[in-house]
Amino acid sequence: QVQLEESGGGLVQPGGSLRLSCVNSGRIFRVRQLAWYRQRPGMQRELVAQIKGDGSKNYEGSVTGRFTISRDGAEHTLYLQMNNLKPEDTGVYYCNAIVLSPYTGTFWGPGTQVTVSS
Repeated sequence: QVQLEESGGGLVQPGGSLRLSCVNSGRIFRVRQLAWYRQRPGMQRELVAQIKGDGSKNYEGSVTGRFTISRDGAEHTLYLQMNNLKPEDTGVYYCNAIVLSPYTGTFWGPGTQVTVSS
């Protein structure tokens, strides 16, 4: 089965950068998506960035140009490079995988806290 574990969160000043990583300990052949979500204080969980099964990438409007999603070739690790961070980026960031093969299912990591504050 897929087990996702995020790392790389922390406290950073506005304008700073962080790189989140999500390691998958299971075997994945095909996905519908690999993605990063976040839940900001008092708000619902929202999609931040995704890589679809065809390799295309999409970003939430407020992070476009600042965040970059990427993965390694074996799909064992998913990354989110976050630059020019703003206080409104503060929240818990979750890794997500919607798997199609060798089994189907939606998987989440436990989340990593990102705090942007001076």
